[in-house]
Amino acid sequence: MRARGARGVWLTLGGLALAAVFAMPYVIMLLGSLRTSQDNKTSPPSFWPRQWQWDTYAQILSDGRFLNWLGSSVIVAAASTLIVIVVAIPAAYITARTRFPGRMVFLFVVLITQMFAPTSLVVGIYRQFFELNLVNTYAALILTNAAFNLAFAIWILHGFFSSIPREIEEAAAVDGAGRIRTLASIMLPLTAPGAVTAIIFTFIAAWNEYVVALTLIISDERKPLTVGMRAYVTGYEQHWDQLFAASVIAIVPVAILFTLIEKHLVGGLTAGSVK
Repeated sequence: MRARGARGVWLTLGGLALAAVFAMPYVIMLLGSLRTSQDNKTSPPSFWPRQWQWDTYAQILSDGRFLNWLGSSVIVAAASTLIVIVVAIPAAYITARTRFPGRMVFLFVVLITQMFAPTSLVVGIYRQFFELNLVNTYAALILTNAAFNLAFAIWILHGFFSSIPREIEEAAAVDGAGRIRTLASIMLPLTAPGAVTAIIFTFIAAWNEYVVALTLIISDERKPLTVGMRAYVTGYEQHWDQLFAASVIAIVPVAILFTLIEKHLVGGLTAGSVK
C-alpha cells in the first residue's frame, strides 16, 4: 500500500512538472504583456517585470485595428469550421456505411491531401484565387482553410461511424426512421466525440493559419490576427508589450470554444443510443 501511495505521489508530481513546462511559455507571454515596452527590451531580461504596466490590455481592446483583426479571425475560423463539419459528416457516413466502386480510392485520395502543406501550394493558391477575383476576400481564406482541414475531419468521423454497430441503424429502420433521420437523431449523437475533435482541430488550424492569409489578404482591416499583430513590432517601432497582450487575447476564443464543447466528449458516447 505504501509503495502504491508513493507511486501515486510521484506520478502527481511528474504530471505537475510536465504541466508547468507546457504552461511556462504562456506565463512568460502574460508577464511580457504586463511589462513596459522598455522593460521588454532590457538585457539581460528578468523573469518578473521591473515595473508593472496594467493598462496594456485596455490599449489593445481600444485599438480599432486589433478589433478588425480579431473579427476577421472569428469570421474565417467559424465559417471554415462550419463548412468542414457540414461536408465531412455526410461524406464520412456514406463511406463508412456504403460499399461503392472507388470507395477506397476516395479515402486514399483524402488521406493523400493531408501530405501537402499550404506553404508548398501557396503560389498555386494565389494564382487560382487571382483568376477567380477572390484575392483580398474572406472567401479565399475560408475556402482554403476548409479544404486543408476537410480530410482530417472525414477520416476522424469515418472511424467513429464505422465503430457503431449496424444493429442500431437496423433497429431505427424497423421503427420507420429513414437514412437522414437516423443520421441526425441517432448516429450524430453517438459520434459527438469525433465531431467535437474535428471542430476543435479545424477551428484551431484556421485560427492559427498564417502563410495563406499573409499571401492573399492585402487590406489591413481584413487581415486575421496572425498577420495583423506583426504591426506591433516592425523595423521602426517595437511594442512588445502590446504584441504579448494581443497574443494572450488571441488564446481566449479557442479556450472558450473548448470549454463550451468539452462536456460533449463524454456525453456524446452514450447519447442517442436509447430510444
